[in-house]
Amino acid sequence: MVGQVDFSKVALQLAQATLHQKVYDLLLNTVQQVVPCDASALLQFQGEQLKPLAIKGLMPDSLGRRFNISEHPRLEAICSAKQALQFAHDCPLPDPYDGLLLAKEGDIPVHACLGLPLLDGDLLLGVLTFDSLNASAFNNISSETLNKLQALCSAHFKIALQLAQYKHHAQQSTALVQELNREALTRDGGEIIGQSPAIQTLKNDIQLVAGSNFSVLILGETGVGKELVARNIHLHSARNDQPLIHLNCASLPENLAESEFFGHAKGAFTGAQNARQGKFQLADGGTIFLDEIGELPLAMQSKLLRVLQSGEIQTVGEDTLKYVDVRVVAATNRDLKKEVAQGRFRADLYHRLSVYPIKVPPLRKREHDVTLLAGYFIEQTARKLGIKQLKLSTEAQLLLNQYGWPGNVRELEHVISRSALKAMQSQWQNPIVTITREHCDLMPQIQQNVTTAEQNIVDYAANQSLKKTVESLQYNLITEQLKLHNYNWAAVARALDLDRANLVRLAKRLGINIKKTL
Repeated sequence: MVGQVDFSKVALQLAQATLHQKVYDLLLNTVQQVVPCDASALLQFQGEQLKPLAIKGLMPDSLGRRFNISEHPRLEAICSAKQALQFAHDCPLPDPYDGLLLAKEGDIPVHACLGLPLLDGDLLLGVLTFDSLNASAFNNISSETLNKLQALCSAHFKIALQLAQYKHHAQQSTALVQELNREALTRDGGEIIGQSPAIQTLKNDIQLVAGSNFSVLILGETGVGKELVARNIHLHSARNDQPLIHLNCASLPENLAESEFFGHAKGAFTGAQNARQGKFQLADGGTIFLDEIGELPLAMQSKLLRVLQSGEIQTVGEDTLKYVDVRVVAATNRDLKKEVAQGRFRADLYHRLSVYPIKVPPLRKREHDVTLLAGYFIEQTARKLGIKQLKLSTEAQLLLNQYGWPGNVRELEHVISRSALKAMQSQWQNPIVTITREHCDLMPQIQQNVTTAEQNIVDYAANQSLKKTVESLQYNLITEQLKLHNYNWAAVARALDLDRANLVRLAKRLGINIKKTL
């Protein structure tokens, strides 16, 4: 019975969860022992938004969403409350999780909703939300039970946040950086979203190098988010209260590049009617981000090298030298080592820039991050288009995770925007707009490669027997499906329309390592 909760046991479980790596998930699991429900979420308060830290029973993309409090009346009411707040089952206020519950398929609205504000005195730290398709699910939970649960969760959530902050900012001024990070996270596009091992490595690299004054060279394909990495390096550095100046080297006319970098005096050249500061003067004390550094003309490369070596700059049209204190962060999608070998980029400048190189992983190597990023972009797009609730169908999520994303995160953002427009047009009368597989207009990676695979088979068959050609096709198809379905043999069998036992026997005969994948 809910009325006989052993709170000493709950407190002990919460204390153990606070010290665990998956603190937020364990906290949610513990609380659900007291408040049984179909879905729950732990959200952190960040300025004008609530950021999900852990979810249960909700669509996976919910973890990537950021809820603007003013746009969600129920969340706004919970944030304004001082104690637990239960909504009537027929409450007309829209629920932020409508259509997102895993318990039922289809757009079935939530019937029962309960919220706990997590407080430190009068300061809001976050909220716990509980939703159920059973209209009377929370009716038997007493106010005393909810008040005790709120007090316990608030205290442990505060400790968990503090421990995370201390770990995150151990080598910096904690109070200042926490505030700056909070502001950065509430700003559109300021957060690196993802939980994959590749993105965790990237975040660790950013934390490691941000506290230094080393030059950083950010490497990665087009659309992976190199500018976002540069912004985070600056935000986590000791220069974060100074300017971050962005300069795109690819857009500079060669005859004006020097002026753009170092400024010019009045009358220095035709059209210079007024003196103008360059980007390095504007960035003095802060950081300059040189995007697409591989496009910089050779003549400018030598002048940039001088700044990196000595901090000296010379304004165009002036004889005197000036000194600036600027940290340089550069980015490129080119292979600069190859550019150096071919004489298009100075070797000395390359070594000066790449004191600490950071490789941003392509989206195809960020396992499961596609779903979180999709949730983030869906929330943004819904806000821009004025859609009350926008969601992804299960089939659409599977398609997005199967696609190869040659354009990376930027392409994903554009696909979500286009798909939302198409979905809105076809479902304009629905309060909940669902992006389906058809709206995405994408082909999974395995289908994208069909033409190439077919040609490979033809080439292979030209010199092989029919039996070997068929076995090669079977081997490639099975191994590709195993990767696609995370080595789940049952899922692969369904995808290939085979009996699981027959599939395993065929794989064993083809030489696929069964023990390694089972």
